[in-house]
Amino acid sequence: MESYLESIRKQFEYYKGLGDKTFDQLSFDELQNEIAQDANSIAIITKHLSGNMLSRWTNFLTEDGEKPSRNRNREFDDTFETKEQLLESWNTGWDCLFNAIKPLTESDLERIVYIRNEGHTVTEAINRQLAHYSYHIGQIVFLGKIFKGKDWQILSIPKGGSKAYNDKKFSEEKSRKHFTDDL
Repeated sequence: MESYLESIRKQFEYYKGLGDKTFDQLSFDELQNEIAQDANSIAIITKHLSGNMLSRWTNFLTEDGEKPSRNRNREFDDTFETKEQLLESWNTGWDCLFNAIKPLTESDLERIVYIRNEGHTVTEAINRQLAHYSYHIGQIVFLGKIFKGKDWQILSIPKGGSKAYNDKKFSEEKSRKHFTDDL
């Protein structure tokens, strides 16, 4: 299970990196763009993710993951005044997450933690949050691609590039590693 802990850390780092690389390409106006009525902008998605992270990961092993101080409804109001504020919120949420998961050990994985009074093993709680965050980061990346159009800097294998990518991978010696190790 130690490999699970290392893998999950790398997975979270990977998804944070996708968000970081998207933010790097966008202006503050693009981050605040709501493409349709009642659609969430990247800024709103970011605020929601940060609020969720702070609630879920603060005192992760000892308190319910839905903190009484969290106001989830307010997470869907864009109150950022600058891109720097948005990035500070984003990074604060991730710092909270990494500070909670880095000290975890194999013996913690079967402990029970609560989210809205529902018990989860630590493994289940981590998987729940990874799925939630990857869902929203996918939205962030997709919106970024829409806003940048032909100027978008690809974050994965480019269209039409699968053969070249696979040829490179299969030309290397087989090895055991995480897919993010070469990113």
